[in-house]
Amino acid sequence: MDIAGFLGRYAPFDALAPEHLAAVARTVEVAHFPAGEVILRQDGPPAEALHVVRKGSVELVDDGVVLDLLGEGEVFGQFSLLAHAGPSLTVRAHEDTLCYLLLPPAANEVLGGSAGVSFVIGSMRQRVLAALSPAHVPAPDPRLAPAGSLVRRPPVTAPPQTTATEAAAKMTREKVSSLLVPLGQGWGIVTDRDLRSRILAVGGGVDTPIQAIATTPVRTVSSDDSSGEALLMMLEAGVHHLPVTEGGRIVGVVTDTDLMGLGRHTPFALRSAIERAGTADAVASAAADLPQVVVTLVRSNADPFDVGRVCSMAIEAATDRLTALAIHELGDPPAPWAWLALGSAARREQSLKTDQDHALAFDPSPGADLPECDAYFASLAGFVTDGLERAGIPRCRGDAMAIHPQMRRTLADWAASFRAWMDDPVFEAGVLSSIGFDFRRVSGPLDADPALDEAVREGRGHLPFVRMLGRKATSLKPPTGFFRDLVVQGKGEHAGRLDVKHGGITIITNLARCWGVQAGAAAKATPARLRSAVGAGLVDEAFATELEQAFRFLWDVRLRHQAAQVEAGEEPDDFVDPGKLGAFQRAGLKEAFRAIVRAQRLVASDLGLDLR
Repeated sequence: MDIAGFLGRYAPFDALAPEHLAAVARTVEVAHFPAGEVILRQDGPPAEALHVVRKGSVELVDDGVVLDLLGEGEVFGQFSLLAHAGPSLTVRAHEDTLCYLLLPPAANEVLGGSAGVSFVIGSMRQRVLAALSPAHVPAPDPRLAPAGSLVRRPPVTAPPQTTATEAAAKMTREKVSSLLVPLGQGWGIVTDRDLRSRILAVGGGVDTPIQAIATTPVRTVSSDDSSGEALLMMLEAGVHHLPVTEGGRIVGVVTDTDLMGLGRHTPFALRSAIERAGTADAVASAAADLPQVVVTLVRSNADPFDVGRVCSMAIEAATDRLTALAIHELGDPPAPWAWLALGSAARREQSLKTDQDHALAFDPSPGADLPECDAYFASLAGFVTDGLERAGIPRCRGDAMAIHPQMRRTLADWAASFRAWMDDPVFEAGVLSSIGFDFRRVSGPLDADPALDEAVREGRGHLPFVRMLGRKATSLKPPTGFFRDLVVQGKGEHAGRLDVKHGGITIITNLARCWGVQAGAAAKATPARLRSAVGAGLVDEAFATELEQAFRFLWDVRLRHQAAQVEAGEEPDDFVDPGKLGAFQRAGLKEAFRAIVRAQRLVASDLGLDLR
């Protein structure tokens, strides 16, 4: 196989156009290193080339400890080459090894493109994870095991006309906590909880057929999906059983109990404790375990996006439980309603440093007494807001909370307001311009999202609105330039530290929102919005991947910082001391911020904005 053919099989070369790849291949030099030879020395002279392993393997060594082994097609020397600094690790030939060498002109050209930057940021995170692994020995992560490996037996089924009594007897006899029920073209599921809450708790008849209480359609997980994905699906849907499919056929059911082994401080244990809470104080007490759950996930190297979702889902569970307690105290609501999470809560991108951002929509019947409806929902909002504050979620300083009259509206009024705000220049200065178009129902029977999504979808036809979102996305500046090429706070309590949220995470969020609206996408999560921008032709896939890798890297730095603060008994914040970061993390931050600058320039150019 020729050099171009070999390189084209591996990242980042696989993203190069054929003619570009051929040109790069013509510059390649070949080097041979016998087993045991040190190729790059930790803190020694900077790398003079980008190395690609052609045959053999090399060890990455930190102070005498082998962190990782790189084989055919893997790359090393990129960090030292880009930073013009001594290598952070020693690279040593594990066996007789042949490498392709790309000298700086060709290497910088490859690594400077979107695919190259994505590769650099992603590989930096992998190096960080390797360095942080206990005793530098990689342990198998149970979250990565396929969901199918948790299936203990074939599913137990029951006909739709099976009575509740018969279903309970069958569950007892078969020692299971759920039954699958064939319903028309699909399946339903009945659990022991359903029998208690939908029959016994409401005085239902024991002869009720289970088809009347079955949940349908059934949410399923593929046997090839990871156990971690199954766990997140359960948490997201608020369910305790998940049928597993293989080739379109259900082969078994996994339960929350099956997934409890993924850690001592599990998201399931946290959510379960919140759901069982009988008072607002009990909700606060249960939610107090969230920081330790996050620390456990971070220390086990969980994907930072998944950790953000767990934070959000815990807060959602607290919100849902508090609304239920409020209704128990206040009586039945006078109209269908929806509690709407806003901003990072709507995107499921929350960390341990967050505040309350929410609204309430209701849909009164014709002729209903609106002031009376609003008074009820004001009381409900007050109960929930107070409860969340007691649970450690502070109030929004910008007053974006359902306790304020402007944050409680009929659904029709919300949709009309969204449309009015799009061309209102005064709206740009308000807090809602940053978070108001990120919304998601988290509690209540009113399906408010479709009507609001439709209103926002019209935003792509409003150039002033799109330009306003563009200005939001380009107004904040990434911290590049001073302390080791990173800008830190100059004074105040955070002097000498880096604001990783407003200097990076928020900017990418704003960029993705701008592109998402232009694409007419209903997606709220930042990665999903970036993918929708690719689908709409607003950015190319390599560029979106570069920005998503930057987003993940920044989240990883943020969460590790907050986890360390929790373990030290400190209040979590978003201000990171770059002097306490490792070389890979500092280099990763620089690349992430450079990716953001490129994205801001693209938005400014497309929308005719001034970046000064």
